[in-house]
Amino acid sequence: MFKLKIKILNKEAKIPSYATAGDVGLDMYSLEDKIMKPGEHHIFFVGFALEFPIGYGAFVKDKSGISKAGLHTMGGVYDAGYRGEYNVHLVNLSDKDYEIKKGNKIAQLVILSVELPEIEIVDELSESKRGEGRFGSTGK
Repeated sequence: MFKLKIKILNKEAKIPSYATAGDVGLDMYSLEDKIMKPGEHHIFFVGFALEFPIGYGAFVKDKSGISKAGLHTMGGVYDAGYRGEYNVHLVNLSDKDYEIKKGNKIAQLVILSVELPEIEIVDELSESKRGEGRFGSTGK
């Protein structure tokens, strides 16, 4: 296990935290009040930067509480070499306004071990049962 290094960039930032022991996602908190209109996108800067080892990635994921209301995170993959301020890009997919208050949980950050494969260009790929089957090809 490694230590996740956190640099505070905004004195009002809340340090990402686990709500309960054993949780996988670190809660991320809004630094601003915002009413998200239906269809609106907004980027919330969260006031911190991170450092973690190569071979890991930080992934911004939905919080169940606000995803039930129709908000969804967009993008949100941070590489080990990134040292800038983290943010949460939210979109309101519902048909109702959603109010976010400063200090509210807006997303969760999951740190995962990732493979970093070498790239090899080939003329053919091996056969598989699915082959080139696309959406719905495996049945209902």
